[in-house]
Amino acid sequence: MTLQNFLFFLISTCLISAAPGSNMLLAFQFGVNYGIKKTLWTLAGLSMGLFILLTTSLLGLGLISTNAPFLLTVIKVVGALYLAYLGIKSWRQADSELHSDQLQVIPTPAQLFKTGVWVSLSNPKAILFFAAFFPKFINFSSPLLPQYLMLTVGFFMIEITWQLVYTMSGKKLSDWLQLGNRLIWLNRLCGLIFIIIAMALITEIFWH
Repeated sequence: MTLQNFLFFLISTCLISAAPGSNMLLAFQFGVNYGIKKTLWTLAGLSMGLFILLTTSLLGLGLISTNAPFLLTVIKVVGALYLAYLGIKSWRQADSELHSDQLQVIPTPAQLFKTGVWVSLSNPKAILFFAAFFPKFINFSSPLLPQYLMLTVGFFMIEITWQLVYTMSGKKLSDWLQLGNRLIWLNRLCGLIFIIIAMALITEIFWH
């Protein structure tokens, strides 16, 4: 892998990671609701989920898509359904908070971490990103392990940076969102976006 190729990979990854997908939306929403310190558990979960997807891709996701396309479709459907579940849960929690005077229940670090992992794993776009994007920057006639390490380290440095940016952005807005029912409506909006993403994925799966 040439230096020019690696720099192009970093620039491309930076632009792709900056786009507000389900991972970044979760980082922003939890940053608003729970603050930076607690959301770090979620970011760790998001990174763990991405690492699992990356490892799976490098170990032969291309073979699965070629020899068992039905299995890949199942993975996509399950991922879309989980995002829909997360959206409905976020909407219903916001609705219950609107009609309740009880204090907000803060998830445990384990729950925050688990949510991050499952949101990452439920994103079939990430699977296809690793399966289709990474190989374009790999020279298969050269030793693969050093290239895998370079791409993996570069990707996670960029991804974690953007996750922190979204989390801190949510935290900065938290005081303003605490006024009236703004936070409740934000959580409803985040829930709705998760549902829309899920519907778009389902539509793409069955109409592509």
